[in-house]
Amino acid sequence: MPADVEPHHLSPNHRDTLLQIFQHPTSHNIEWHAVLSLLRAVGEVEDRKDGNVKVTLGGESEVLVRPKHKDVDVSLIVDLRRMLANAGYADAVKEMEERGKEA
Repeated sequence: MPADVEPHHLSPNHRDTLLQIFQHPTSHNIEWHAVLSLLRAVGEVEDRKDGNVKVTLGGESEVLVRPKHKDVDVSLIVDLRRMLANAGYADAVKEMEERGKEA
């Protein structure tokens, strides 16, 4: 994804989740269902028999363990940040944050 393009294909909810994932300090109330919805919008998500999901994003694949509670933990957020940044979404997040400050 080019750095100067906002991810127009994402819904407002997906954009909010993306911003939460890149937020510092790390948010502790990002819901698993919101993360899955975002990942389905930006990559490929394969449900596995063990309840976990295999995510392919930007040529990188990783199996994510479904959290026991509704919110994801910090270690998963760090993994998501890395995957999304490698796929080009960090620059899009930065641009969305800058636009938000101008509004």
